[in-house]
Amino acid sequence: MRERIRIVDIANELGLSSATVSNVIHGKTKKISDETVKRVQQLLEERQYIPSMAGILLAQNDSKIIGVVINDHEKYEGHTLEDPFISASVNALAQEIEQAGKFLMLKVTDKWDEIPKFASMWNMEGMALIGYCTQDYQKLRERMHIPFVVYDGYMESAGNLVNIKVDHFDGGAQAGRYLKNRGHRDVLCISDNPICMDMERFMGLKSEIPNAELMVIPMERETRAKFYMEHLRKIKKYSAVFAVSDYYAMEFIQFLKNVGLSVPEDISVIGFDDVRESEKFAPALTTIKQDDRQRAALAVQMLNRLRNGDGTEKNVTLPVTLIERDSVRDVKMHKK
Repeated sequence: MRERIRIVDIANELGLSSATVSNVIHGKTKKISDETVKRVQQLLEERQYIPSMAGILLAQNDSKIIGVVINDHEKYEGHTLEDPFISASVNALAQEIEQAGKFLMLKVTDKWDEIPKFASMWNMEGMALIGYCTQDYQKLRERMHIPFVVYDGYMESAGNLVNIKVDHFDGGAQAGRYLKNRGHRDVLCISDNPICMDMERFMGLKSEIPNAELMVIPMERETRAKFYMEHLRKIKKYSAVFAVSDYYAMEFIQFLKNVGLSVPEDISVIGFDDVRESEKFAPALTTIKQDDRQRAALAVQMLNRLRNGDGTEKNVTLPVTLIERDSVRDVKMHKK
């Protein structure tokens, strides 16, 4: 196999400095004569020099690299990118970033202080953060001066960032209204925490069904199964369950099947997200849809606007829509 041609090889052959050759490769030719530029370019072509794309991008003021950082939360148990909502969000961002002619660089971490280092190391022009709802964004803004967007952040937004969220409260309200119209009054909401977006979804549910209750479930999957079994008698008292994610909804339905209960005949279940698996699941899951592609397109648009000095919109809320499928039934049809 032929050895890779290096910048120093080209420089030595032409009797030039490596810096001069590097500048020609990276397009920094204002202080280099046209004759020298031509000599370097001709030899690069003759020797079939293949430049390092990373080196070119890092040397430019506009690297075209968009960083996407995902919170490696303990609830994912080391499988963060396998979570349906996370994978759908990253997939949508990848498509939008590619369409914009830019490059996506992904990092999964639960270490807050790694984010500015990541941005600086790769000379990023912007960044999207997912899953950091309660972090101190002020500290991040002080250490990282590139524009960034946050998915579902909870902070007083200021500086060079935009917070893009969906209407979690209205999503919960839509779920509650739908269940109420189908006769449900005893409704349980399951979530692994009582804060941020999950609490907004629960409060939306309660705005339509005031006596709805919240059950905080364990984050660990194996522990959840035991938890559901320990609370089975209580769960059976409800005609419907609103899960704050499709993942939890589908997992809960599987638990009900394992203990001999049927959905929706015994208990109706509704989720949140409308991930791809929810439609193929049995029964097909009634859920609240948030549009991943719409949010990704807005994220890329907002990053571009922030880079151009237009940061007037600091918090943007996107609508959600109820998707009716097979996992909810009228309460009068439930077995007694």
